[in-house]
Amino acid sequence: MSSFDSIGLMKSINDNLGPFRKSQSETMLGFGQMAKSAMAEGVVSAKNKELIALAIGVTQHCAGCIAFHVKALHRLGCTRAELEEAMGVCVYMGGGPALMLVAEALAAFDAMTPA
Repeated sequence: MSSFDSIGLMKSINDNLGPFRKSQSETMLGFGQMAKSAMAEGVVSAKNKELIALAIGVTQHCAGCIAFHVKALHRLGCTRAELEEAMGVCVYMGGGPALMLVAEALAAFDAMTPA
C-alpha cells in the first residue's frame, strides 16, 4: 500500500504554492522557463530526461518530485517496464531508502494508469 496519494499530493502542492506563485512571480517564471528548457526534447529525449528527474527525486526522497515526474512520464508514453528498469538503477545507487521510494513511484504510476 502506498504511503501517499500521489494525485492528491500534486493537488495539495499546487494549491499551497498558488499564493507563492503570485508573490514570487518572477522567480516562478524563471523556474518554469528553466524546467521547460532543461526538459525539452534534444539529443537526450524528453522521456529519458524525465526518467533522470524521477531517479533524482527518488534518491533525494522527494514525494512531490516522484508524483510530478511520473505524471510527465505517463504523458510521454513511458511504459511500466521502462520505469522499472530506471528504478532498478535508483535502488543500485540509493540502496534501501531508494527502494522504499521506488515502491511509491510504482504505486503512483499505477494510480495514474487508466484502467
